[in-house]
Amino acid sequence: MSAEGAGRLATRLVAPRTAWLVALLPLLLAFVALGLLGEGERTQRATDSLPRGLDSTAATELAEKIGSEGDAVAIALFTADSGTLGDQLTGIRAAAEAAGAVPASLTVAEDGSAAFAVVAVSASSATETAERVAEVRESLTDAAPPGVSASVTGPAAIQADLAKVFDGANTRLLAVTALVVALLLVITYRSPVLWIFPLVVVGLADRLAAVVATRMMAELDVAWNESTIGILSVLVFGAGTNYALLLISRYRDELSRHDSRHAAMAVALHRTVEPVLASATTVVLGLLTLLLSLTPSTRGLGLACAIGIAVAAFFVLVVLPATLVLVGRWVFWPRIPRRGATPAAEGRSAWHRVGSVVRRRPVLLVAGTLVVLGVLSAGLFRIETGLDRSGQFLDEPEAITAAERLAVSFPAGTSSPTEVVTRDDVDEVVDAVAATEGVASARVAAGSGGVARIDVVLEGTPGSAEARGAVEELRAELSGFDGTHVGGEEALAIDERTGADRDRRTVLPLILGVVLVALVVLLRAIVAPLVLVATVLATYAASMGASWWLFTGLLGFEALDVQVPLFAFLFLVALGVDYNIFLVTRAREEAREHGTREGMLRALTATGGVITSAGVLLAAVFAVLGVLPLVVLAQLGVVVCLGVLLDTLLVRTILVPAISLVLGDRFWWPSRRAVA
Repeated sequence: MSAEGAGRLATRLVAPRTAWLVALLPLLLAFVALGLLGEGERTQRATDSLPRGLDSTAATELAEKIGSEGDAVAIALFTADSGTLGDQLTGIRAAAEAAGAVPASLTVAEDGSAAFAVVAVSASSATETAERVAEVRESLTDAAPPGVSASVTGPAAIQADLAKVFDGANTRLLAVTALVVALLLVITYRSPVLWIFPLVVVGLADRLAAVVATRMMAELDVAWNESTIGILSVLVFGAGTNYALLLISRYRDELSRHDSRHAAMAVALHRTVEPVLASATTVVLGLLTLLLSLTPSTRGLGLACAIGIAVAAFFVLVVLPATLVLVGRWVFWPRIPRRGATPAAEGRSAWHRVGSVVRRRPVLLVAGTLVVLGVLSAGLFRIETGLDRSGQFLDEPEAITAAERLAVSFPAGTSSPTEVVTRDDVDEVVDAVAATEGVASARVAAGSGGVARIDVVLEGTPGSAEARGAVEELRAELSGFDGTHVGGEEALAIDERTGADRDRRTVLPLILGVVLVALVVLLRAIVAPLVLVATVLATYAASMGASWWLFTGLLGFEALDVQVPLFAFLFLVALGVDYNIFLVTRAREEAREHGTREGMLRALTATGGVITSAGVLLAAVFAVLGVLPLVVLAQLGVVVCLGVLLDTLLVRTILVPAISLVLGDRFWWPSRRAVA
């Protein structure tokens, strides 16, 4: 669409005769959709979170053919409060049977202080697994004899404790996110009224996005998990309020030039549409690169968040402008903008003073900023990925503490047996498994339809290098059996790392390519997009490096979750381009009249406040992920929070303007100056 056509459309959207219809119709349709439809549903599969085409995934798929005998395993652990288990063994056996333990599975430790029994957990989803494990725990608590403590661990219990983390989590996350956004909007606008409108519009967009995304994924049979909708909400609130801040900032500016609020909004909307659409399109395309991930739930996250950004952009560019012109200037009370007020670009704000500093010493500031980013990036080269199961939780649940106690009296791998699933001759496979270095024991646990599952207890502690080495040895030993696959927690951890490495090699270059092409098309230049992409990469490196020092030094983490580098890169690069676009499109507009150097400084003065507000808000929204006691989300929130703050307060405020001043008109090459 031409600039003239976009201007006419903006005028129609906020005209006195049509604004009420543009504002109310989408809101009514959204409320009807929320009331009648609700979120989509899909039966979860065991392979939803497993990387496609790897050995542990093949083992899980093959194990499903065993049927109910191949159910997930929980381990009921009984420990003596003091001394050894003696007369209590009869009561322990009865308690285990009452909880549904496999007959004759009770095993007593050599030191007599503990015993365990195997409980098969039949469930079709993580929620059902959590319910069944809760029943087992309740049964054991009621039936355990005096002097004996009972607890539950094993793969099913760990899955149940993970599911428990998300019990009510989306509601809690949404409430905290909305509260944080409301507080920051009040501080930003210094108005007791104005904050309500963007919050309500973006909040409604978030709920509609959740419905549209889950229903589309259910229809397309795309997997998603418990964290998908939570991350979707964080992204919609973060990006949506960023877009709203940009629109309202420009609207306030135009109210100082126009008597009519409709005319002011038409100009503001016309000037805002291009950067917001460019930003939203770039983020959507970046998120859609996750469809190339090996892991189904990661593909679902990409699709859901892409839908969320599209819905948020629509509501901010269509519903919010029409709503604001309906209510009038008073919505800015007590700081109501009047005709003749000084426009933001010509004001003498703190950002004007920052621009003056940049004008005087751009080369020194470029060098100094790059040194700071380089120092922060040093930690990037020390990062290790891959959390063991105890490292997945901020608060250690029963399944982990019970597993640690189990390892005191039994081989370390007892709580989480490695599973060998085979179509080959069972006896030959068992012999090969038993002969493998690092294997403590192996037994046939289930079998049906020509498929058998062999539970293998490793000598190494789960998550240790010794346990990983034993799995690799096991796979090498069984490589001659075409119908045999190695699964279980330890094997899955290895394959998750392999899948994450492959995803990073595939997706990261594509994200960079998408951002670069979008900037080239938007700015009709080569140098500026290359500079901006380079600064985004520097921000990512610095935030990852700084986060690593923070995680290992202050928070006590030993590694990052394997998914954090990819997700952090996606969110920082795709969302970081927002601020590039907000600043540089305004600089291009100002440069047509004032030249490149003066245009960039005027753009910094005009957008410095809104970009800082947007960045602080987005950082705070991602920090909200820390309300969930899951390490991967807490780590992701910290990395993105630090990265956005660096991007907002250092890179976009000092580095980019300083580089543009050093380059001058070359910044817009091959154009001689910013073009229309």
